[in-house]
Amino acid sequence: MIGIDLELADHGSDRDFRIVAREDAVSLHHHVLRTDIAGMPLEWIDYREAARLYHQGQVAYTCGSPLFQLFGGTNALSGRRTVLDVNSIVATLGHTGNPGNSRHDYVPPLNNQTLFRRDAYLCLYCGQRFAARDLSRDHIRPFSQGGRDVWMNVVTACRRCNNLKASRTPEQARMQLLAVPFAPTYAEYIFLKGRRVLCDQMEYLRAHFPRSSPLHGRIQRWLE
Repeated sequence: MIGIDLELADHGSDRDFRIVAREDAVSLHHHVLRTDIAGMPLEWIDYREAARLYHQGQVAYTCGSPLFQLFGGTNALSGRRTVLDVNSIVATLGHTGNPGNSRHDYVPPLNNQTLFRRDAYLCLYCGQRFAARDLSRDHIRPFSQGGRDVWMNVVTACRRCNNLKASRTPEQARMQLLAVPFAPTYAEYIFLKGRRVLCDQMEYLRAHFPRSSPLHGRIQRWLE
């Protein structure tokens, strides 16, 4: 857990925490997982947003391990300093903002960042792992043959394999597809968007994955 010195500043009618001292550049990159009051995952937030939610009384309960300890101002009368402990998972009050919970037809937006993470940065044709800059989005059924830009029709491919496949299907190009693509649920999408996901956050998110999710095995290997 990292301790951060903060001061409570006034901005009109709102008050928030502002950094005034040393930060740990690595630890501060860890994000807090925010859920609704029912425990459904919503989004990743940084410690500033977490402090705001705590201060405004929006945090209903917490889970996971202590992540940040925020130090505020000192009370002139009591001499006591404000200390706020922020856990890795916080449940907040209010209406749910989880579209995967309110809409049965919800499909997360498709982008290369989460696509590459879905496929573990592997080229699903040659099976080698690459840096993101050397990967591309391949359409299994090309646009020229009626293919669409949707999760179930795209896989991660290295540039060489993508160029080799060209405007053909894997069967036409005689290239074997190593895994079946899938459209992530909202909880899976939140996991894929996380950059430094802690073990307790992984476990929490995994509990909201479908039983058939390919991500179960990947997380289990990481936890072991």
